[in-house]
Amino acid sequence: MTEYGRGSGPEPWHPEDPLYGDSGWSGHEAQQGRMPFGGGPQQQYPQEPQHHQQYLQQEQYPGQMQGYPQQSHQQMPVQQPAYDGGGQPWDTAHGGYTGAPQAAQGYPDTGQYPGAAEGYPGTDAYPAGDPYPAPDPYAGADPYAQQPVGGYPGEAPDLYGTPEAYPPPKPPGRRDPEPDAEAEDGEPDEDSALADSGRDGDDSREAGSGGGRRAGRSKGKGKGKPKRSGAACLVAALVIAGVVGGGGYYGYTYLKARFGSAEDYAGSGNGESVEVEIPNGATVAQMGSILKEAGVVASTQAFVDAATADKRSTGIQPGTYTLQKKMSSASAIAVLVDPSKLNVLTIPEGKRAVEVYKMIDKKLGKPEGTTAQVAQQQAKNLGLPAWAVSTRKVRDPLEGFLYPTRYDLSKETTPESLLKQMVKNANDKYAALGLEGKAKELGLANPYELVIVASLVQVEGNKHDDFRKMSEVIYNRLKPSNTATNQKIEFDSTINYIKGTSNINVSREETRKIDDPYNTYRYAGLPPGPISNPGDEAVNAALDPDKGGWMFFVSIDGNTTTFTKTFAEHDKLVTEFNERQKKKSGG
Repeated sequence: MTEYGRGSGPEPWHPEDPLYGDSGWSGHEAQQGRMPFGGGPQQQYPQEPQHHQQYLQQEQYPGQMQGYPQQSHQQMPVQQPAYDGGGQPWDTAHGGYTGAPQAAQGYPDTGQYPGAAEGYPGTDAYPAGDPYPAPDPYAGADPYAQQPVGGYPGEAPDLYGTPEAYPPPKPPGRRDPEPDAEAEDGEPDEDSALADSGRDGDDSREAGSGGGRRAGRSKGKGKGKPKRSGAACLVAALVIAGVVGGGGYYGYTYLKARFGSAEDYAGSGNGESVEVEIPNGATVAQMGSILKEAGVVASTQAFVDAATADKRSTGIQPGTYTLQKKMSSASAIAVLVDPSKLNVLTIPEGKRAVEVYKMIDKKLGKPEGTTAQVAQQQAKNLGLPAWAVSTRKVRDPLEGFLYPTRYDLSKETTPESLLKQMVKNANDKYAALGLEGKAKELGLANPYELVIVASLVQVEGNKHDDFRKMSEVIYNRLKPSNTATNQKIEFDSTINYIKGTSNINVSREETRKIDDPYNTYRYAGLPPGPISNPGDEAVNAALDPDKGGWMFFVSIDGNTTTFTKTFAEHDKLVTEFNERQKKKSGG
C-alpha cells in the first residue's frame, strides 16, 4: 500500500519548496475501511494517484471527508486542537467544544465543507476573525475529481485524464495559426470572435475546433481575406475619384494661373457706376487690387498687364474716380489717365471766394449760386477761427480761408461739407506756421491782417520769386515813416477785387472815384479783409519779407515785375510802361 501523500514514483518536490520534507499527516495514517470521525457508514477509499496524494498533502483540501484529522502545513500553520481529556477537541480560541476539528487558517468561513459525503454532519464554520481570509476555489467540487497538481501560483495544471491531454485530431486541411500571428497595435486578431462577428456567408464555426476560427477559412487563398461588400468598394472608388479630381483641378488652376492669360472683362463696363479712390503712392498692383475689389476689373493681374502695356499709366493721379463695373482693364486705365475723369476739385492759389463757389457748383452739379448762399448763411458754422475778425465790414468772411489744394469728391459730398473741409485745411496750415505769434513781430494787429498781407502778395506777385520782395513793399508802405505814398498800399489788385475783374490796366480816374474800403488808393493801410485765398508760398513770404528796402514795383509785361527803392526809379519805369501800352493799342 502506498504511503498517503507519498508515492513510489520520482520525487515531485524540489528542496527549495516550503513543503520539502513534509511528512504528511501529523496524526495516524488513514487506513482503508477506517470509520471517519463522527460516525456514519464506512466507505472504501481507493488508492489515489501519487500526484493527487501530493495535492492533499500540500493543500488543506476543503472537500475532504469529515472526521479526517487536519494536516499541518509548514507555510500555513494551523491551530492544533486542545483536548479536554475526553478525546474531544477544545476550541482554545473561543473557549468551547466545537464538535469538529479546528479548521485550517487561511480559508473563508463557508459554514460546511462543500465536498462532504452525503449523510455526514457538517462542521461548524471556521473560527471568526480569521486573519487570512481567502476565497475557496474548490467549493462544491468533487474531492476526488482530477485537479491541478499543486496550488502554487504559476504551476502548470496536470492534464492527465482530461480531454485536453488527448485533443481530438484536426480535420483535414486545417492549419493552426502561427504562434506570432497576433494582432498588432491593439487590433483584434482576424480569427477572434470579435473579428468574426457580423460576418456573413461562411462564418459559422465548427464544433470542437477551438472556437474563434471560421469554417470557411480554408476555402480562400492565402490567409483567407474576408469578402468586401459592394458599399465598401463604392466608397473606396468615390474617395479615389475625389482625390484624382481634386488633384486635376488643382493642377489645372495652377497651370492656368502660371501660364494662361489673366481673367479680364470685355468692353467699357455694364453701365453701373462706382466710385473708386486711388490713394497717394499706390502701386499699379495695389490699384488693380482696389479696382478688382470694387468690381471694376476681373483680376489684378489683368490690370497690371494692361498698365504695363500702356505707358500713360505712369501718370495716374491719386484721387476719386467714377468708373463702371465689369470694365476691361484697358478701359479702366483709359479713365484713370484722363485728369478730367478724376472726381476731384482742385482750387488754384489766389482764387477769390466767389470763383471758388462757382467751381463747387459746377463740380457737384448744383445750380449757380447754391454754394455762395450756403457760405453767406452758414459762415459762422463752418469753423472760422476766433481771430478772423475785422474792424471794418468785409465782403466775404470766408475769403482767405478757402485753402487752395485738391479735394477728393464722392456722392456724399455737399457744398457745406466741402466748405468746412477747406476752412479746416486753412486753419491747420495757419496754426502750423504760427501766425498768431508772428503777427506782432511784424507790427500787425492780429493774425487776420497777416492773412490779408499774404492775399495781396499772392495776387500782385507774378512769380514765386517775387513774393518776398512784394511782401517787403507792403510792410515798407505801412510804416508811419512812408511819405512817398503816405501809408497807402496803392495796389491795382484791390480795384479789380472791388470790380470783380482782373485787368492789368487800372486808370487813375478809377482809383480816385471808387469809394470803397478795399480801394487802397483812397484809404490808407490794409483793406478790411483778404482779396484772395493765398497758398503756402505767399503765406511764407508774408511771414518772412525780403528786407531789401523795396518800395515800388512795376509789372513790365504781365509776367515780369521790376522792383525799385526810390520814387524817381519808379516813375521812370511807369513812363516806359505807359509807352509800351500805347503802342499795343495803336495810339
